[in-house]
Amino acid sequence: MFNKKIVTDLDVKGKKVLVRVDFNVPIKDGKVTDDTRITAALPTIQYLLDNGAAVILCSHLGRPKEGPDPAYSMKPVAEHLATLISAPVKFAKDCIGPVAEKAAAELKPGEVLVLENTRFHPEETKNDPAMAKALASLADLYVNDAFGSAHRAHASTAGVAEYLPSAAGFLMEKEIRYLGNAIADPVRPFVAILGGAKISDKIGVINNLLNKADKILIGGGMANTFLAAKGYQMGDSLVEPEVLGQAKELLEKSAGKLVLPVDLVIADAFDAEANKKVIPVGDVPAGWRVLDIGPESVKAFGAEISAAGTIVWNGPMGVFEFPRFAEGTYGVAKAVANSKAISIIGGGDSVAAINQSGLSDKITHISTGGGASLEMLEGLELPGVALLSER
Repeated sequence: MFNKKIVTDLDVKGKKVLVRVDFNVPIKDGKVTDDTRITAALPTIQYLLDNGAAVILCSHLGRPKEGPDPAYSMKPVAEHLATLISAPVKFAKDCIGPVAEKAAAELKPGEVLVLENTRFHPEETKNDPAMAKALASLADLYVNDAFGSAHRAHASTAGVAEYLPSAAGFLMEKEIRYLGNAIADPVRPFVAILGGAKISDKIGVINNLLNKADKILIGGGMANTFLAAKGYQMGDSLVEPEVLGQAKELLEKSAGKLVLPVDLVIADAFDAEANKKVIPVGDVPAGWRVLDIGPESVKAFGAEISAAGTIVWNGPMGVFEFPRFAEGTYGVAKAVANSKAISIIGGGDSVAAINQSGLSDKITHISTGGGASLEMLEGLELPGVALLSER
């Protein structure tokens, strides 16, 4: 299934290895507040150090608008990384140019250098060959371990692989094996759970999954648009009128594979303390809006989940940020955690929900990339993987 070289296929001893990591982590008051993405890359970093490489790490952080911005500096990330590994961790105030070149040239095997935010250069997101070449000039080998950015064709994620022998890191390989196998050769029944606000950004995913999955359970704001396509009045609920036609077509061609909620939790305002009530699926009264799936939907979805052999989940079932409208999402999380299936969760909100519910240790694989995992579910090739050296 995975035909690209992985880091163990490279001879790294005495070499400088540029590793694209996804260290796009939340920072508050100069401190990293969630290091999940950093710890996910540690196996690759440690392997390189143990095998005599000098390790140069590059990543983007946030979306700096006008070039360098201290609020998006990688320095706090470098400082945090130094607390997680026993190797010396150095920091370069730029990712290309004289500062980076000097720091890379002085780096010895067994040491780590963290480069400044790649997006401080606008050429990064344009996949500018000159920037890719400048990054490549710092090292002998390139390893991409940034699954969370693999769907972007940027200088540091795709371009640089044209100039250096390259391979996937352990995290990248694991992500692609799990998601790739789930789609190409799932243990059946294969149940996909899709939530979140909009259908529009998941039409390609639904189309692809209709050919692959046995059932697709739909919750979140997406379900409102499908229900509206069936002719129900949805009150003040979030509905995407411009895709009602496509929602109708998907329902028609789904041959019963698309499973919609059977009851809804509605609220009289978009507010954590709003009045709420549970109604069976039907017209939503004016002035009310759907904020979660109801208990009967959780039961119905739970029955499909408990029978599954493979589960892929992307997107919450409701506005789970409001505790009173989180029961649908947590109910589904519990069903997934209790199932015997291979379970894969991708997408920031579903990952946050499973972490908040305290059930993450019962999930087979939690993906570090929301956009990238969606593109894989859509059957698209990821630019950050496509250019890596073949085995």
